[in-house]
Amino acid sequence: MAVKIRLRRVGAKKAPFYRVVVADSRYPRDGRFIEEIGTYNPLAEPSEFKVDADKAKQWIANGAQPTDTVKALLKKNNII
Repeated sequence: MAVKIRLRRVGAKKAPFYRVVVADSRYPRDGRFIEEIGTYNPLAEPSEFKVDADKAKQWIANGAQPTDTVKALLKKNNII
């Protein structure tokens, strides 16, 4: 089972808002997930990225792979 840390879109049409979730890679983007660890709002100026750093580090230590977008956001916010 490949576990991913990825974005789950919950915003309205033309107004994206994302939740940062830990999910099995076989599940759909907006489908079932294991745990929600944060949020990302790209429309705020500057964009808001709030995540539980301890949980993110713990999941990565346990083998979860962040997607490219989430990895870039984590690096930008000095979490990894």
